[in-house]
Amino acid sequence: MSFKLAIVGRPNVGKSTLFNRLVGRKLALVDDTPGVTRDRREGEGRLGELEFTVIDTAGLEEAKGDVLEARMRQQTDLAIADADLCLLLIDARAGVTPLDRHFAQILRRADAPVVLAANKCEGNAAHAGLTEAYELGLGEPLPLSAEHGQGLDLLYDLLQPLVQAVDRDEISETIREEAEGGEEDDFDAETPYEPDLEAPLRIAVVGRPNAGKSTLVNQLIGEDRMLTGPEAGITRDAISVEWEWRGRRVKLFDTAGLRRRARVTEKLEKLSVADTLRAIRFAEVVVLMIDATIPFEKQDLHIADLVEQEGRSLVVAVNKWDLIEDGQEVMRDLTEKLGRLLPQIRGVPIVTFSALTGKGIDKLMPRIEEVHTVWNSRISTGKLNRWLEAMVSRHPPPAVNGRHVSLKYITQVKSRPPTFAVFSSRAEEVPPAYKRYLVNGLREAFNVPGVPIRIFMRKTKNPYAHRAKKR
Repeated sequence: MSFKLAIVGRPNVGKSTLFNRLVGRKLALVDDTPGVTRDRREGEGRLGELEFTVIDTAGLEEAKGDVLEARMRQQTDLAIADADLCLLLIDARAGVTPLDRHFAQILRRADAPVVLAANKCEGNAAHAGLTEAYELGLGEPLPLSAEHGQGLDLLYDLLQPLVQAVDRDEISETIREEAEGGEEDDFDAETPYEPDLEAPLRIAVVGRPNAGKSTLVNQLIGEDRMLTGPEAGITRDAISVEWEWRGRRVKLFDTAGLRRRARVTEKLEKLSVADTLRAIRFAEVVVLMIDATIPFEKQDLHIADLVEQEGRSLVVAVNKWDLIEDGQEVMRDLTEKLGRLLPQIRGVPIVTFSALTGKGIDKLMPRIEEVHTVWNSRISTGKLNRWLEAMVSRHPPPAVNGRHVSLKYITQVKSRPPTFAVFSSRAEEVPPAYKRYLVNGLREAFNVPGVPIRIFMRKTKNPYAHRAKKR
């Protein structure tokens, strides 16, 4: 187990800014609005040669019951329980507030050691708050400026012995297990060891607000990892979760709900949308979640079209299926609308389930694996050219300006998504309608449903073009 550092504190003290500084990337959303972070987010932190896991948490707030703030607090409590060290962050410019004192008292009862850090210590305005921080009784405060990177050397000196202690414990445990011959279940004489060199399958769950994306992720991994509730728009960041399905490593991305662009006016929501779009670009399979009671709005089709433009494979997940009475009729309607309104990616698989109860969830991952296999598929050049010859014989390209367009040959240049190049001496004159004819033919002949197909026309060189014309 790697060393885990949880950054905690009241809202708007700079926890996400420090998190981004430690992981070296802008993973967490940062804004002046208090309470931007709601879910806990993990990342691989680095300071010098030290490597550790850093956890960004929601702002500590005193709330009870089933309100959103209370559920956010539960996520933070889970991060504290899982951490090896808690870094209590305060705002040195604002000084010590009653909320800081309250949570410092709570953290003293935590199992993990607590270190006090005062953020925003750049400039003279922070001196009074830094001195005031001694009142919390957590020892000497660590002066930091997460935005400007100041004080990280002091944090390094603090973390170095802790990280090295964890490393020594792991090495000692490994040596002990090897000396004892390991556990009985670690080795099977009939099954040779095969190293797992396969990269994790990256899946992004997207959709409109309140479609049940976070509930689905929690149901898949079997724990309440994501913050959920009846309120729309709870998720703001694209949170990644490591998981394993049937021995295969999976990386799930829970994303913020995507509304129509005209309704996205606040800066924070724009940041959330940008984070979701990055998750789509990073994913291999995108699960588009829709509400069975409000199927296929215009925004759903816009999201699906966006996935197609990014070249990602697509699965449509229909949530809240337990609320539907005539399932067959609704499914026929969904299939018809999807084929008619999204013809560029025909054959997209549709999976129905209830994320809340878990009924039907087991059908999702097999379909994701199937569409991922298709997305990675390659077709031999020989088969492609025999297919092209039959397609051209059945329906030749239209003549342009009275001149015949000849398609010479075709080859697959890449997968992920399947991409093909068709060579012709007059490639630029092949109309878009004929390209669609070829794409549909490829999809039908080689069974390529649910993934984008790219076809590029390439011009062949005339071997006699360099020769001078004879008079």
